[in-house]
Amino acid sequence: MTSIALTQFSHGGGCGCKIAPGLLAEILSRAPAGIVPPELMVGLETSDDAAVYRLNDTQALVATTDFFTPIVDNPRDFGRIAATNALSDIYAMGGTPILALALVGMPIAKLPPEVIGEILAGGAEVCRAAGIPIAGGHSIDLLEPIYGLVAMGLVHPDRVRRNADGQAGDVLVLGKPLGVGILSAALKKGVLTEAGYAQMLRHTTQLNRVGITLGALDGVHAMTDVTGFGLAGHLLEVCRGSQLDARVSLADLPLIAEAAAFAREGIVTGASARNWAAYGDSVAWPAEGAAWQQALASDPQTSGGLLVSCAPEAVQQVLATFANEGFDQARVIGELSAKRPDAPSQLVFEA
Repeated sequence: MTSIALTQFSHGGGCGCKIAPGLLAEILSRAPAGIVPPELMVGLETSDDAAVYRLNDTQALVATTDFFTPIVDNPRDFGRIAATNALSDIYAMGGTPILALALVGMPIAKLPPEVIGEILAGGAEVCRAAGIPIAGGHSIDLLEPIYGLVAMGLVHPDRVRRNADGQAGDVLVLGKPLGVGILSAALKKGVLTEAGYAQMLRHTTQLNRVGITLGALDGVHAMTDVTGFGLAGHLLEVCRGSQLDARVSLADLPLIAEAAAFAREGIVTGASARNWAAYGDSVAWPAEGAAWQQALASDPQTSGGLLVSCAPEAVQQVLATFANEGFDQARVIGELSAKRPDAPSQLVFEA
């Protein structure tokens, strides 16, 4: 079982196999408009992390799905990472997960049942840690292995934390360090160290359940999780939804040390370049900024950290909340500001 390298079946692993944001926007623009009932609090309009449907005055249903191809070779680790990543979207809305359904696509002729069973066992392990059942699912025979979850949760309608509710003057806090995509690229090249793999697992299997507590704080205005489009891409979604600009300090970004070292050596993902090509014209990049830093800013994160937009007076409480729940690398990285009424939202990186 351990001799089978799952990543050999993947043309792109983890959230790095997402459709590039520019192409995705074009595809979605061709889709006809759907029904938008008044109970639908969050839908497609701001590219948010999950849909939210009001059930009554005290409950709203949070629903999302996420699945991808292997980012690691170990089947149980793959299942753990994919499940953690899928549940993150519930937490990013301020919700509490209540159940999940498994999405399974496997090349049956190439993977033995025990390997597939280990993938599912990894996902079940994470769901047990989150306190929810995997109550069903769907499976198909597929050329590339994919695994993920449909996840559902509950949140009070007044505590929904959309990505479009940032306010001018808000401080930006990032919950996990950047660089998971680069570590996955190093793994595929066979140069990732054992310590680097341990760091990769540490961050990709750490549940973002801190979002439940953060979402209940009055000073937290907006949240999202940083995944396949990288920090720059998901922060631009916050900016566009909130009709604001953002400033980020490169020096303040939390980074996985080994990932930063690989980036300096030119070991990066192809997805980071595709990301930048899609949204780079909305980013002001400093002359002092290095190519390796740009690769990290657009690096696709799998099961990445929560990005929180909060009032200045709530910053210490937000940082303390992250720290109390085991996110010891959470950092203030920048702020939101008003934009010119006639200009599109812009993200400014400062050296």
